[in-house]
Order: sequence, then C-alpha cells, then structure tokens
Amino acid sequence: MSSGALCAACKRTIDASAKLCPYCGANPATGERLDTDALLQEMFQPRTVTTSESVMEYARQRQGLVIAVSAFVALLIAGAVHQYATMRNNTAVSDAPAVPLSELTDVTNKPDETTPVPMPPLDFQYDGKPQAMRTYVMEAGAVTPPEVLAAQQAAAQEKAAAAAAARPGAVPAGVARPATPPPAAALPVRPVPPPR
Repeated sequence: MSSGALCAACKRTIDASAKLCPYCGANPATGERLDTDALLQEMFQPRTVTTSESVMEYARQRQGLVIAVSAFVALLIAGAVHQYATMRNNTAVSDAPAVPLSELTDVTNKPDETTPVPMPPLDFQYDGKPQAMRTYVMEAGAVTPPEVLAAQQAAAQEKAAAAAAARPGAVPAGVARPATPPPAAALPVRPVPPPR
C-alpha cells in the first residue's frame, strides 16, 4: 500500500502514485493544472457529424419531447382538415327548415310485412291422369315373401304346441281327447213351505 501524498494545488490527500489530482485535475507535485479536454480531444479524435445525424441524435436523447410534439402536430393537422371539410360542406346546406319525412312519403298505406305472400300457381307439364298427379300417390308397402311367411306360421304353431304341452293335465299333440260325459240332468226343486 502506498502512502498518501498532498496535492500542491488543492492540498487534499491523494494516492502517492497518482499522476493527476482526482479532485482538481492538477499535477500533485507541481500544482500545475493541465487542460484535460485538449488532451482527450488530441487522443480521441471526435468524428464529424452531419446535420441530420445530429438531429437524430438529439431526438434519440429526448424521445418523450419528440413524441409529444409529434402528437400535437398531428392533432393540429387533423383539426385543420376537419375545419376545411366543414367549411366546404356548409356551402351546400340550405338554411330552410327541415322537411318531415311524412310529407315526402306516404307511410300510412304501407303494406303489412308480416302477412305471408301467397304462393303463385305452379304450372308444370305432366302426362296421364291429372288427378293422380295432383294428389299424393300411395304406394303399397313391402310384402313378406311366401317362404318366409310359411316359416313364421310353422314357428308359431310349434310355439303354441310347446306351450300347451307345458300345462299340467295337457294332452300331447296328436292324441285324441276323451269324450266328456254329458252333464247330469237337473233335479226338480220342490219349494219348502214356510213354518207356522
């Protein structure tokens, strides 16, 4: 660590190895002040900037101001265009009072829009009997083929025979039933005399 030294110009303590005083920019040993701007410009040559580049750099540094001024100018232009259009259109407007719509058109005889429009007659060419063409033609439905109908009837008969065989006291199919005796003759009933 180097010891501190005093600047001869401003009398502040600085680092002994410093070539310039950080506070005043003078030589710490002699107190002589150097023009640092001239040294910087001599070491770092500034490039020449055109006018448009300087304007763009100025706008880049102050973007908020540029946006506000641009919005204000746009509003002024829009107002001027509106004023011009209003002045131009006012020459064609009459000073007479407005005419009501009922004087221009007859709104009372307007037809009702909700009533359905009748269907126009449809003339079409047809051959044969016109009565058949003007009415619905009913066609017969599907007909079961005879072999399918016979199979369905045989299945129904087998089902009925199986149901009859399953009942108690049923007679198997193909066996004749015994003849039932005729009912006995009813005996005459004699009236009973009432008690005395």
